[in-house]
Amino acid sequence: MGAPIYLQIHNELKHQIEFGKYKVGDKIPAERDLAVEFGVSRMTLRQAVQTLADEGILERRVGDGTYVANQKVQEKMSGITSFTELMKAQGKTPSSKVITYHNAVAPSVSEAEQLRLKDGERVLRMERIRYGNDEPISLETATVPSRLIEKLDRTTITTGLYEALKTQGMQVGHAQQTVTAQLATEKVAEYLGIRRGDAILHLRQVSFLTDSQPFEYVRTQYVGSRFEFYLEK
Repeated sequence: MGAPIYLQIHNELKHQIEFGKYKVGDKIPAERDLAVEFGVSRMTLRQAVQTLADEGILERRVGDGTYVANQKVQEKMSGITSFTELMKAQGKTPSSKVITYHNAVAPSVSEAEQLRLKDGERVLRMERIRYGNDEPISLETATVPSRLIEKLDRTTITTGLYEALKTQGMQVGHAQQTVTAQLATEKVAEYLGIRRGDAILHLRQVSFLTDSQPFEYVRTQYVGSRFEFYLEK
C-alpha cells in the first residue's frame, strides 16, 4: 500500500522547504493555489499542510496565512514515561480510544527520518484519544516500525506498547522531546471536547531503546487546561 495522497504532498512540500524553495519565515502559497498545483481537493491539501504544522515545520497565523516556521528554543525534559504510567502515578485511571490503526504502511519523510528507517521499511501508524478518569487528555498519533511489533497483536499494542516491547526483550531508554504552544483545530477540538482555538500543548517525541535505536515517533496534542509539563534541571 502506497502513502496516502496527503502524505505524498506533505513529503513534497517538506523537500521543497529543505532544498530552499521556501525558506524560514517565507509565506507559502494559499491552500487553494497549492491544491491546484498538486491537482487535489483543498481538504486533502489542508491535511498535508496541517501535518507539517503539527510537526513544527510550518506555522499557521490566524488571518495571515501559513509560514515556514522559525527554529524554536528547545528544553530537554527528564526521563521517559508512558501515558499509562503517567496517569497511574497521578492516581488516575488511564484508557484509550483508537481512532485509526494502519499497519505495514509507507512512512512519511518525517517518520522515516525520525525513526531512521531503511528504504522500503513499513510502519504502524495509530491515532488515539488518551483519557484520565474518562476525561480526554490528549490526541496522539504514534508511529512504530512494523518490524518491531510483528509478533504483537493489536490489543496488546494499543493498551500498552512499552510493556509489550519489554516482553519481546526490548528495553525502553531515553527520549527527545519538543513542546510548542498551539491553538486547537476543529478536528482536535471535537475529539478532545474543547472549543476550536482553545490552547493546546503539542509534543513531538522520539523514543529510543537502550541500544539507541528509535522505536516510536509520537505527535501528541494535550488540552492546555488539563495537562502541564514539568522540567527537571
